[in-house]
Amino acid sequence: MNRSTRTLLGFVLALASLPAVVAAGPLQTDVVNELTAVEKKLVGLAEATPAEKFGWRPAEGVRSVSEVYMHLVGANYMLPTMIGAKMPAGITRDMEKTVTDKAKVIEAIKNSFEHTRKAVAAVPDADLDKKVKFFGTEKAEREMLMILVTHAHEHLGQSIAYARMNGIAPPWSEGPPPAPEKKAAAPKNY
Repeated sequence: MNRSTRTLLGFVLALASLPAVVAAGPLQTDVVNELTAVEKKLVGLAEATPAEKFGWRPAEGVRSVSEVYMHLVGANYMLPTMIGAKMPAGITRDMEKTVTDKAKVIEAIKNSFEHTRKAVAAVPDADLDKKVKFFGTEKAEREMLMILVTHAHEHLGQSIAYARMNGIAPPWSEGPPPAPEKKAAAPKNY
């Protein structure tokens, strides 16, 4: 056996020893990309929010800034269980009330989105139409992927409203100041 054949054989054997990876289909890839985009905005907004505002709430009985973020974190772990992902140890329903420190909330957001992206990428195309139980109804797994995205965007919108109410501009919306307005010429009377 010549050297190039041995090299090729070694390469093939090395590939064969790697764990099998399921390639994400087009829908899963789009969902992962959208989750990444919404995570970037959520993390940027959380980072722009002063730590003392994480306890702020718009009214009594309404979620605080940190509670909104941690509600989303909880959903990012719970919803993927409906498409076959395992809930990591240490994730509890009371995190929404107990995790309030800015740095810990931001870390939890990042970790939850990483978990969610992995769960979405692992859904085989063949399972997209498989029905799963969702709060007393049946949904196809593809619908669950959409729910993950829309839920994240719902709470991004809520977080933007909270930030604006506290005088915080979302980092991605800050741009150069608008150009000064040109004064319109006075209309001529004919």
